[in-house]
Amino acid sequence: MKFKKFGQKYVIRIEKGEEIIATLEKFCQKENIKAGSIIGIGAAGELEIGHFEAATKEYHSKKFEGDLEIAPLAGNISTKDGEVYLHIHANISDAELKSYSGHLNSAIVSATFECIIKKFEGQIGRKFSPEIGLNLFDLE
Repeated sequence: MKFKKFGQKYVIRIEKGEEIIATLEKFCQKENIKAGSIIGIGAAGELEIGHFEAATKEYHSKKFEGDLEIAPLAGNISTKDGEVYLHIHANISDAELKSYSGHLNSAIVSATFECIIKKFEGQIGRKFSPEIGLNLFDLE
């Protein structure tokens, strides 16, 4: 991974073979980013996205392999229990240009991945909501 910083914004390139979520989590820890937004594009050879079923409060995941475009990835950065917490969704397309989208669980870069992180001052935490079944922004 390589990056350049411009004020409170970071332009990042994640290299072939790197896993996007783990790389971004480590980057946010290193740069002390506890609140922010992220948007990116790129390509992956292996990828897993998930779908939350509200009625059962369960996640269902699906893995994809092959030449996959990520266009776009978008999400936010917060913390839970003092650790970086990424909430990222992605739209992907396969070689036939069929499109899928969902919560991005993991993705291995096949060519390149480019993103921009905007760091916010302060910190946003997360708190589990038993009613919803998800870790929600703690804005109180």
